[in-house]
Amino acid sequence: MVQVRELDFDDPAERAALCDILDAYAREPAGQGAPLDDYTRRHLADGLAAHPTRLVLLAFVDDAPVGVAVCFFGFSTFAARPLLNLHDFAVLPAHRGGGVGAALLDTLEARARERGCCKVTLEVHDTNTRAQALYRRRGFGPWSPGTRFVSKPL
Repeated sequence: MVQVRELDFDDPAERAALCDILDAYAREPAGQGAPLDDYTRRHLADGLAAHPTRLVLLAFVDDAPVGVAVCFFGFSTFAARPLLNLHDFAVLPAHRGGGVGAALLDTLEARARERGCCKVTLEVHDTNTRAQALYRRRGFGPWSPGTRFVSKPL
């Protein structure tokens, strides 16, 4: 059975799990194709703990952390209400297809509704068809052809 709860930033094991799960995803082609660098591993949990709009959910199977959703509350100017952006979403490969992703999405949606959010937003790579299928099954859409997520490193 999958259990989902907010990450306890005071628990060193949960902080380590956050980095380990995100590192596993970062190494995949749908991530960045490379591990998290040392700086990121050292500062990720502290940075998230200090961020005022963060929501970090950790999924467990048999008391082992196997998935994470890193989200940030924002604001929709078109709806004049809060929104929740799913920024990072990762499930360890051995636990994919077992309901972990669905449980994380259900929990973050419930938290968004509790805060009066008008929607949950996310970005997904074109090649990450497995994630796209999960998002579609969970009611995400319509898909926005022509919209691109770009960044400018600083």
